[in-house]
Amino acid sequence: MPHVLRLGLAQLINWGVSFYLPGAFAWRIARDTGWAQTWVFAGPSLAMLVMAAVSPLSGRWLERMGGRRVMCLGTLICSAGCAALATSTTLVQFYAAWCLLGVGMRLSLYDAAFATLAALYGPTARRPMTQITLIGGLATTVFWPIGNWRGDTWGWRPGVTVYGAFGLLAWALLRSLPPTPPRAPATDASNKTRAPLPWRPALLYGAIMALVSIVSSGMAAHLTSLLSVRGLPVGLAALWGLGQVCARTLEWLQPRQSSAVSLNVVVGGGLPLCFALGLAGMSSVVVAGVFIFFFGALNGLATLLRASLPLELFSHEAYARALGTLLTPAFAVSAVAPWAYSVARAHWGDAAILWGSLVIGLLIAVAALSLRRLGQTTPARQMSEETRSMS
Repeated sequence: MPHVLRLGLAQLINWGVSFYLPGAFAWRIARDTGWAQTWVFAGPSLAMLVMAAVSPLSGRWLERMGGRRVMCLGTLICSAGCAALATSTTLVQFYAAWCLLGVGMRLSLYDAAFATLAALYGPTARRPMTQITLIGGLATTVFWPIGNWRGDTWGWRPGVTVYGAFGLLAWALLRSLPPTPPRAPATDASNKTRAPLPWRPALLYGAIMALVSIVSSGMAAHLTSLLSVRGLPVGLAALWGLGQVCARTLEWLQPRQSSAVSLNVVVGGGLPLCFALGLAGMSSVVVAGVFIFFFGALNGLATLLRASLPLELFSHEAYARALGTLLTPAFAVSAVAPWAYSVARAHWGDAAILWGSLVIGLLIAVAALSLRRLGQTTPARQMSEETRSMS
């Protein structure tokens, strides 16, 4: 089995049994335990905060241990988190399980996989990165039906235990990958001599990813509710995933991939236009469907840019460190965004989240244009350009 297929299948499983677990089991947990849904959904938010706290360390571990070992460790932690969740009888135990899942997710999901691919493929890693997101993007399609089936027949505790067993399958897939060598010796001297990341592209990249995370996490939590309030079919929300897969497929099929910095401008410019369309026509099924599809497409491309932009902005050796350090704010705001969107809806109405997203989209567009104007040609970007010219 090719390396990319094994890594993609492991990503599909890891996303399905951790990040998307609440979609299948949260309401069952609330019903069975009697805990308020707000307390149940606080668990995934806590996991996102743990991911933010662990993020700087994960970059160092990826450099010192290699991607395969870190991802295997993270996958086992996710399985342990599922086991702890399935046996929790108090909120303290429930939140402790989500803390475990937060550590496991940060070490096993896309960002760790992207660092692994960067180590295996170097500056040509962008295409295999796209391929694994195509496979991983099917996580909800596979695991929500499995979770609902197991939850209906066995209950949520055995269902979550089955999710943990699936994690062991993902671990076996990752163990079969070739080892990825460490990028930095584990000595204090080497840490002191590492060159700092160029601050302007680092600041803009971190800001863009944080702003995208606010919109993505906030809309994911409130989209179905917004459709229901407007009297629109909740099933339209499925167009989000379809848009993601379609956009990533088109990116993958391109014979000559465009610069990630240029694609970032396209995504940044498309987001405010997309939310303007949503504001103008959320009372129409057709317009709402077009809005959700294209927002999903832009969000899917933003996930790819999260991986491919550092290949052009920073040196190859600094890739894992850049993701570990610069994505910390993105994880933190992802945890807070659903709550912030709910506050906006309560104070200013349902349209407030679309207006807020429009403003954030404009900020993303400005940051993307600023990043393009920097025009920095780092060693990693030079290598990327040379590779494209030879292909």
